[in-house]
Formats: sequence, structure tokens, C-alpha cells
Amino acid sequence: MRRDNPLQNCQKLKACNIISVGKRRDGGTKYWCLEHKADATAKYGKESERCRYADVPPISKEDEISINVEDYPGGIALWGAVPAVYDTSTLPLDRGIHVHARLQRNGEKVIDRTFRKVNVIHEGRKVEIEELDAIYYMVSSIFGFEVKLIKCTRCGYPHLDKDWFSVHPHVSHLCSGCGRNFRDTEIGIGNPIASLQSMQVYKTPKQVRSKKKLKITQKDYAGGIQIWGSNPSILWTSNKSQETGIHVHAYNSDTDLPSIDDTFAQVEIDGYILDEVQVRTYMAQMTLPHISERVRVANCIECHSANFDVGADAYQPKIDSCCAICGAEVKASGKLRKVVSNPIISILEKLSLLSPRPRQIHDLGLLPETI
Repeated sequence: MRRDNPLQNCQKLKACNIISVGKRRDGGTKYWCLEHKADATAKYGKESERCRYADVPPISKEDEISINVEDYPGGIALWGAVPAVYDTSTLPLDRGIHVHARLQRNGEKVIDRTFRKVNVIHEGRKVEIEELDAIYYMVSSIFGFEVKLIKCTRCGYPHLDKDWFSVHPHVSHLCSGCGRNFRDTEIGIGNPIASLQSMQVYKTPKQVRSKKKLKITQKDYAGGIQIWGSNPSILWTSNKSQETGIHVHAYNSDTDLPSIDDTFAQVEIDGYILDEVQVRTYMAQMTLPHISERVRVANCIECHSANFDVGADAYQPKIDSCCAICGAEVKASGKLRKVVSNPIISILEKLSLLSPRPRQIHDLGLLPETI
């Protein structure tokens, strides 16, 4: 069954509720929308007619699920869902929280779908997780950051650090609930998912790298292929291990379920071998609005090898870089001075040229956090 695009299930957009929340550093007034929990300040400290999130469709009942842990003894798993790094299918954008639920261990999945909001219930306690919580948890986790539950000291609203703030621990935060600044007791990255992981039912899954290998050609899959890097789960209640690697969907036609739906240690497509770490890193890089346009392929000017930025360099664009192989200068093509280099881009572009059908380029529609 083909998944519906959650952002296509549009409801009537709610009107903004804009208030003044104090002064900006330049002396102008700062305005905030309490309805959409977003900045509503126009140029020169004027009140905007609509906030920056006014066009985001509200979460419909079809895009929300309440799931009681006790109802699924076979296990529940939640992940942040983002676009595939490579997608030649005709499927719409899939973003939010992907849910797997089983009635029996090793049984068939009775829930296998992406939602914009998930309410997890256990022993009378309910924790609400929304799509941005899941997406930015994926980003923070892939880049090696732990998140914590941070609540606004003014209004008590659970805080989510997005974009740049999801990969840079800090102590001062801007509350989405009331639009005012507050300070936490220590530096950190806030995400409401930390509350979910404090549930006694949560289990830290043992990470087991897949041993399977995949070698395919694109022409054999008329419905296209999709590629993701595995990422840490938000919730895991099973005793099973979590398999890591490169996850692949391959479709025989536009109406079929994937004939390949598995995680592999090595993936070779049309003679090109994909690097697991590069795929996973690029998946997170695509999700950060402040660097998504700066991820390039930078080559060594001497040995011509493609540089792969790791650690902090993977999410902090920079001008100067040295080749990890010969130590010479590394440069990216184009006019951008500060870039992040990931060689997987070149491989995916080559696969696009060999694909019998166009590659989809999805836009998550996330806005950079500039405040």
C-alpha cells in the first residue's frame, strides 16, 4: 500500500495569535505567535501579518496515533522519518515518526506507517512526540549528541532545539511556547523525546551491524529504489537487537510493495559501492536548513581524492581543509567559500545518470532557526 503524504492531508490553516514578547537587541519589538509557536517579527521590529509557520498544515486525526505499550507485547519501535538520500520511486515525501508495532515477537508488523504525532501511553502516563521532535532527534543522535528534557522556566513548555541548535549544546534557549528567552542550569540540547526515553518500558537496543550484502542494477526495478542510512530509534520495547547499515527499498512497479525492504552492510548499485557512514551523515546533513545548501564534494588539489568531513566539520561549514590522505589543500567547486564535504553526493549523481527514471529531490520544508 502506498503511503499518503502527511502534508497533503491539509486542513484549514489556523489564524495566528501574535503578541509582543519584549525587545530585540536592536531596540525593536519582538513578536511571537502563540498559535503556531513561531516568530512573527517583520523587518525593523514591526509586527508581521502572519508568523513564519503560518502555512504549516495542522496535524490531522489521520496523522496522529495513540499507542499503548501494553497492547503490543511483540515490541514497538519509533524512528525519525526523513526523505531518502536517493529516491527514484514515485512515492510522496515521507516525514515524521515511523512506527513499527508487533503483537508477537518476530511476528508480522501490525503497524508500519509514518505519523506526524505519536502519543505513547504506558501505565497511565502519556508522552506526546511530534514530527520535528523526531526529525531533530535523528540529527542530534547521528552527530553524537545526547538530548535532555528542558522546560521553559517561564511557562513550563517542553523545549525543542532545532537546526543549528540541535548540534550545538548551549545554555540560553528561546521558548517556542511563550516566545521568551530563558536559561537552563547547564549546557545541553533540548528535545521532548528525552521524556519518552525515561519511561521504564524503554530499552536501549543492542546495535548489531547487518551482515547482508546487496548488489543490484536500477533497470531491474521499474518502480524505483530508495536509500536511507540507519539511525537510532526513539523508542524500543523489544528484546531484539537493532540492525544497522544502509536501508534499501526497491520496487518492481509503481503499485507494488517493495520487493527489497532490508538493511545491508554493503550496497552496490550499478557497480557503485555506497559508504554506510557517508550515507547516514548525508541524511542528517540534508535535514539541517543552515547547511543543506553548503554540502558539496571537495577534492584534493594534489591527489584529487574526495574529502569526507567528519566530527564537527560535518555540520560546521569551513573555508580551509586539508586532505586526509596527502595533506594538501582541499577545494570545492562553485562560489561558496564555506562548505561541508561529503563524497556520497558524487556517487548519487552518477547513479542518477544511470537511472531509467528521474530522481526525486524532496524538500522537508524546514525553516532555518535564526533567532
